[in-house]
Amino acid sequence: MAFLFRKSRPDLCRSARELLPRLWDSPTPQKVEEELAKVLAQMKLVLQGTHETESSPDQVLQLINSMIHEDLLYSLARSIHLLPFESRKDTQAIFSHVLRFKPLNSTALDPPALAYIIDTRPEVIVELCWGYEHRESAMPCGVVLREALKHDAIAEIILYDQSIKGEKVARINDIALVEKQTGNGIFWNFFSWIDGGAFEVSTDAFTTFRDILTKHKQLVSQYLSINFDLFFSRYNSILVQSSSYVTKRQSIKLLGELLLDRANYNVMTAYVDRGEHLKLCMNLLKDDRKMVQYEGFHVFKVFVANPNKSVAVQRILLNNRERLLNFLPKFLEDRTEDDQFTDEKSFLIRQIETMPPVPVEGARPIDGY
Repeated sequence: MAFLFRKSRPDLCRSARELLPRLWDSPTPQKVEEELAKVLAQMKLVLQGTHETESSPDQVLQLINSMIHEDLLYSLARSIHLLPFESRKDTQAIFSHVLRFKPLNSTALDPPALAYIIDTRPEVIVELCWGYEHRESAMPCGVVLREALKHDAIAEIILYDQSIKGEKVARINDIALVEKQTGNGIFWNFFSWIDGGAFEVSTDAFTTFRDILTKHKQLVSQYLSINFDLFFSRYNSILVQSSSYVTKRQSIKLLGELLLDRANYNVMTAYVDRGEHLKLCMNLLKDDRKMVQYEGFHVFKVFVANPNKSVAVQRILLNNRERLLNFLPKFLEDRTEDDQFTDEKSFLIRQIETMPPVPVEGARPIDGY
């Protein structure tokens, strides 16, 4: 397949490294974009082959080693928003293939490019996250991030980063999992990207945010427990109370999933202990959009079904008992074919009806939730 390419694998990477900084010139010379587009297209062909010819594992490995040597993954990650459309697509394909490729007969746990990023250059992942700052790069960066996030170490890098943009990122062996976060690292920017970004930025950022929180259960459970107040103060105020219908609905649904996941048992018990969280959920039940009401119900039910309610939660439910007993039977009554919802609603009504007239401290521990 070598006859397809004018340059060797090292030359391709060297050319790309030299061209990428020139994208930052204003205005970018058209010739630079055209030359870089050719180089990236050739790199993609080395990695993927053609319809007629399969890629050569030896050539692929040589290209990946050259990319690592030239620090090209970092340069591509920080410059992807400046590339023309087709070049962004090629860069996404290059990243996705490189992150998956393992040499034949390799005994290493991770692909070499991924191991390099995790151990030596975590800035690549942080720069990919910064891709959400730009509409042009949101989707290609998101696709690459979700490919990388199949590995726990990538989620760890994102969650525990506390660097300022452009700073060196902590290496994986230097991360202290029990250390409380400051709220200044890359992960905390997802809240503003989801709530304040253009639609395509918000949608893709939320998909990545959801993958981080749901696909790394042990890591995230510990993280949320340690950073409970910081995380949920932002989650509730920015996402659950977002003015965007899509963001609001998705965030409430994700909140319910997080609380009902058994891996997050301690997080759930802490969340439903707070009276202010219950008030927030009760307000969702009164929203004028039915799907917001529905998703809010699945969070509200965790408070009511909890047999070990805090005094603050009991007091709110008792103060609103009559209103709730009048409200719930008519709540989303048109969902006649949703038997599970109907059964859950009846169960909550019975729980509220049978609550003692005054708050009781030290009820039995939660069992089954």
